[in-house]
Amino acid sequence: MDKAQVLRQGFLVKRGHLVHNWKARWFMLTPDKLLYYKYEGGRRDSSQRGKILLQGCQITSPFLEYENRPRRRALSGGLFEGGEDDWAADILAAAERLKSEDSGIVDTDPEETKRHHIDLSKVLDSMYDVHSGINMSCHMEQGNTYKNCFSGSAVVDWLVFMQFSLSRVEAVTLASALLEEGFLRTVGLRSCEALRTAGPSQQLIDDSTALYSFCDSLKKRGSVKAETSLSAVELSGKVVKRGYLLKQGHRRKNWKVRLFVLRSEPAFLHYYDPTRDDISPVGGFSLRGCLVSALEDNGVPSGVKGNIQGNLFKIITQSDTRYFIQAPTHQEKMDWIDAIRQQT
Repeated sequence: MDKAQVLRQGFLVKRGHLVHNWKARWFMLTPDKLLYYKYEGGRRDSSQRGKILLQGCQITSPFLEYENRPRRRALSGGLFEGGEDDWAADILAAAERLKSEDSGIVDTDPEETKRHHIDLSKVLDSMYDVHSGINMSCHMEQGNTYKNCFSGSAVVDWLVFMQFSLSRVEAVTLASALLEEGFLRTVGLRSCEALRTAGPSQQLIDDSTALYSFCDSLKKRGSVKAETSLSAVELSGKVVKRGYLLKQGHRRKNWKVRLFVLRSEPAFLHYYDPTRDDISPVGGFSLRGCLVSALEDNGVPSGVKGNIQGNLFKIITQSDTRYFIQAPTHQEKMDWIDAIRQQT
């Protein structure tokens, strides 16, 4: 895409149409549409996940149905949470420029807007049930034997039989959501290739030769705790900066979008999961005695994993815990480093 056509880009959190959960997506605003991409492993996916045509669109801020989650905005075709009012202003300005043209429609599946809210956790619990859940067995693919797995067509059969979906097409979309959330995982080459090349609602394929299984950490669900215990004192400081950044996990080393909030007096840096309704941070640490430094974009620095896109910086706490963080742009990286250094 011509960079001159991009009016604004950055992270926003978007609510899904079929499953009303929240996903962090990388958005690019052009003169006539919003494009959004998935960010995985510290790198933006090359293929877009969807688009919203701005011609004839309306934007409402705040969106009263979600007043318990401040700073959310509704745009015809999606519901979003953003970091700045500038996003709303730029989208409105682009829509105004298109007003003289014929009204357009949002490029989404009209059937998706009719579907009811589906709780993926409940679907997963039912699927994993020893009595009524999906049957797991051994399967072979290209001479390899895989245990405790099931085929894509078996998943679709089960979802339709249990009336979680009304049709096989709808079941594929729901199963793809389970796969994207990490509740299911691919097994063997056939399903891995489909995941790599398919569209967002067709990541799981209705095929008896494509194999899947439950995620390895299924039995550990609900046991994840915040990395740091938090007190009211930590959250009492003045907010001096906030924004979306990518953070590398300490155990799994995967990259996730987090909403970072920098506070002063006392100086703390907290991070939130923007896809959850929980107003409590999932982690944070004192900035007293911290060291913050920029990392070179040439190559992958020691301690960093994933196919990253640069703009990295590192924070070392007083207890010698290392945080690797990736900013969307070089300028934002330097702004964050300067702001944190003023609090250390």
